[in-house]
This record gives sequence, C-alpha cells and structure tokens, in this order.
Amino acid sequence: MKNLKVIAFTHKLVDLKDLGSLVICNEELESRLISLKNSFDIPEIFYIGTCNRVEFVFYGPHELTAEFVKEFMHKLNFCVPSERLECFLNQVNTYEGIDALNHLLRMSCSMESLVVGEKEILAQVRKAYERCRKSGFTGDFLRLVMDRLVKTAKEVYTHTRIARNPVSVVSLAYRKLREIKLHDNPRILIIGAGETNQNIAKYLQKHRFSNFVVFNRTLDNAVALSTELNGKAYPLSELPNYQGGFDVMITCTGAPEAIVDTALYQSLLRGETDKKVIVDLAIPNDVHPDVMLQFPVHYIEVSSLQAIASKNLQERCDELVHAEQIIANNIREFLPIVKQRRVELAMREVPQKVKEIRSFALNEVFASEVSALDANSRQLLEKVIDYMEKKYIKVPMVMAKDILVKASHADIN
Repeated sequence: MKNLKVIAFTHKLVDLKDLGSLVICNEELESRLISLKNSFDIPEIFYIGTCNRVEFVFYGPHELTAEFVKEFMHKLNFCVPSERLECFLNQVNTYEGIDALNHLLRMSCSMESLVVGEKEILAQVRKAYERCRKSGFTGDFLRLVMDRLVKTAKEVYTHTRIARNPVSVVSLAYRKLREIKLHDNPRILIIGAGETNQNIAKYLQKHRFSNFVVFNRTLDNAVALSTELNGKAYPLSELPNYQGGFDVMITCTGAPEAIVDTALYQSLLRGETDKKVIVDLAIPNDVHPDVMLQFPVHYIEVSSLQAIASKNLQERCDELVHAEQIIANNIREFLPIVKQRRVELAMREVPQKVKEIRSFALNEVFASEVSALDANSRQLLEKVIDYMEKKYIKVPMVMAKDILVKASHADIN
C-alpha cells in the first residue's frame, strides 16, 4: 500500500477559475502520461480532471517530496508561466499509502466535493480511470483500487443519506414546479438567459416540456437558449409588447430592482384570470411583491429555496460520520485483499514449475523405470502424482495467504 500516491489540486486550495490551467485535454493526455511514466519509471498511473479538481493517482516507490512534485509538474509541460506554476506547487495536496486510499475513497463518495453528496464525481472518476486503462496506463494494483472505490461509494450512497434531497436552488425549484399540477405542455415564459435559467430549462426540456419563449437583455444570448429549447427569442425591451400569454414564468436577471411590476404583469396576462406559476430565482427578486398580493400566483422564490438547500446540505453533512465508518471498514477489508493478490501474482508461476518438474521426472529422470511398469501400475502412479501435484500447488499458496491475512489483521489491531 505504501506505493499508492496521489498529487491533487482541488477547490480547497486552488481558485476554481485557475484549475482550468491544469486540465489536460483528451488529445494530449496519452503523450503526457507516457512522458511521466518514462521519466519517473511509474508502473501505473491515471489522471482525474473535473471542474473542482485535477489529480494524478499512481503506483510507485517515489517519495512525494516538494522537489519530486515540482519535477513531476514541470514534466507535464503545462502552458502556464513558471511563476504561476510555482504558485500551484504551494497549493498542492499529496497523499501516500493508506492516506492516499482514504482520500480516494472520500473523493469517490463525494465527501471531498464542493457540494457534499453529489454523485457525479464517481462517474467522473470511473470514466477517467477507464480512459487510462484502455490506453495501458493502469495495471493490476490500480484495478483493485478502482474496484474498491466503486464498492465503497455504492455502499455510502445506499446506506447513508449523504445524497438525499437536492441542495442546488435550481433542482429544488424544479422539484417545487413539478409538484404543481400544470397543463399539458404549458406556455413557459423565460426572462433572462443566464446560467441559472439555462440549467432549469434543461430540466424542463428533459421532461418533455417544449413550449418556450425567451426574453433577454442581449438578444444573442436569448437566441442561443431558445435554439436549444426549440423556442422563440426576443429582446427584453419587447416584453411589455408580448401577447402570447404564459402559464409559467421563470425569471432570473441581474437587474438591481424588480422588472415585473403589477402593470407589466397585468399586460402579460392578456386578460387571463387563472392561477399562474412564477419561479423567481433572481437576487433581488425580479417580480415585485405587489404582484403576489394582487394576482393568484404559485410563487417559488430563491430565498425560501436557499433555506431548504442549506437545511438539506446540513443533513448531508450529518451523515458524514456514517460514511466515514463505511470507508474505514472498506480500508480494513482492502488491505488483506492487496496482500493476497501479491501472493497470487508472486506464486502464479508455481503451477507451471510443478508441471515442468513432473514432466521431467516422468520423461527423463525415471523414464526407464516408468516404461517398465504395466498399464495398471502406470495408471496408479499417474493418480499418485496428480494428487501430489495438486497439493504442492494448493497448500503453499493457501498457507501464504493465511499468513498474510493474519499479519494484516494484526497490523490493523
């Protein structure tokens, strides 16, 4: 286990906007990892790159000294100024042995994520590993590690509440929206084409909503979002003239004050009197409070959603103790497995060697004596040798495994 190493740059120490400088594109990944393997004689390695982390996981005897990490990073030839790379080297986390395994398990269970409980990280790690495996960068040891990461993460997500209940405002808004009984394919009016509205629109489109119209201060951005949604786009200045009506209004702009007052809302209704749905995710709110006082509205707004998100996140964090226990149990289980595998690999030539000895004894050393035996005697001799061969192969391997398992338990206790 001592040869498991991790060099990690994560959101905990590195500004997210700077992490992009360390991301390796797929086209360059193979050549860069080959350079690392050859330069440092690393037997196995894989690379993980997400919006929250860049990590190098490898198997080798190298000590993760500051000098080694510096050489390691310089060998990757990142297109950043040398002084910026030096800054990154002061923002690195390194892990070795059991600490490295614990870190990888925590990461795969999303306990090291920007948002605790988000399951996407496991899929990202699996994809990163699989890409490197197919390119021949990983071997038997990292295969065992990856199997344990997947097993542990599944147990954490199954047996704890770490991933229960959404913690993003967008997912909560969509959940609230789905709780309201809407018409079939309701008319959805989107005000603002920023990231928040883009994300909630993706939820709606995924669930087969298709009647969209988008208003935005910059028309090009409205067109881009409406094209994805197969809807219509208008500049925000045209909102007072819109005559298409709506069933759901989703708004999130950067306006410093409310942009939908009672007069504009009355105009947008076009004489309709049924209860509408407003999802207002702007801070400050885009819809004036008087609208809710004067009109029948299902109102979903960001402050109440943030309160729910904070509560859900705290509940997830409360589950960390249970997740830590699952991780500790998996580490205890994993150590004997690694040692047993080492025995299997070390002794995998034993069966062939025993067979070679048998063949040499029968056909060379005792060839004349064996040839003098009658058929029954020869058959009996073959049975005896078969029995001895199996025992000579099985017994030492079982004994070696038992010794290592007992040693592992003793180390743990």
